[in-house]
Amino acid sequence: MKKFLSFLMISLMFCSVLAFTGCGGSGGGGSGEDRADKLVVAMELAYPPFETKDDAGAPSGVSVDFSKAFGEYLGREVEILNIAWDGLIPSLQTGQADMVISSMTITEKRKEEVDFSDPYANAFLAILANKGSGVASIGDLNKPGKKVAVKTGSTGFFYAQGNLENADIISLPDESACVMEVSQGKADGFLYDQLTIYRNNKNNPDTTDAIYIPFQNVEYWGVAVKKGNAELLGQLNAFIEKYTAEGGFDALTEKYLKEEREAFERLGFKWFFDLSR
Repeated sequence: MKKFLSFLMISLMFCSVLAFTGCGGSGGGGSGEDRADKLVVAMELAYPPFETKDDAGAPSGVSVDFSKAFGEYLGREVEILNIAWDGLIPSLQTGQADMVISSMTITEKRKEEVDFSDPYANAFLAILANKGSGVASIGDLNKPGKKVAVKTGSTGFFYAQGNLENADIISLPDESACVMEVSQGKADGFLYDQLTIYRNNKNNPDTTDAIYIPFQNVEYWGVAVKKGNAELLGQLNAFIEKYTAEGGFDALTEKYLKEEREAFERLGFKWFFDLSR
């Protein structure tokens, strides 16, 4: 009987050790592995067709497909986080997200806060001008009394601050608010990328004009990661090179941007994914 009790006590002690170490049981190791396998991508789902939602409310668009392709390349499940633009970089800094893919321009200011992948696209700024504003060039906006709408934190925002010192800058939280200001005549122009300006002019042909800015420097889009995450950055750069060579961006263009590419070709504008010099 004593031998049985001794065996029983030893067995219970052994099981207790297993329970604390998580071996052979349902401890926390599994959930940690699940988290490690997940790739969390932050984007603002407010910029179709790059970052948007489908009819069912699920994330959709160029950046979503691109993120999922990268996840497949790594063998990791992708989770999309819809975060307001101003919260994207903080989501990396706090560890809420692993990376940001949200049509984000690589700038020196942003590089102080995050690391960027190699460029995967380029974009240029344009003006959505109110038809009655008399604006026919970027110089027409840089005058006292002219009101320029910009999305807070966007490249257009920084361009206006650095180049339109004589204008009144109206900083607004989203693209639709900027477009409304111009369409209603409350602002003379809205600075944003060419695709957005082309689309909003097409949607508001009676109240707006699309004006393209010549002789500007090319702006590149990149994937942002937390500063110092060299491993993920290296994986991204290898994937971007492979994805480009295998026609991944051509397939995304055909799926989401076929009409726009044809319009850009007619207008003589360089395409988003054409990174040739």
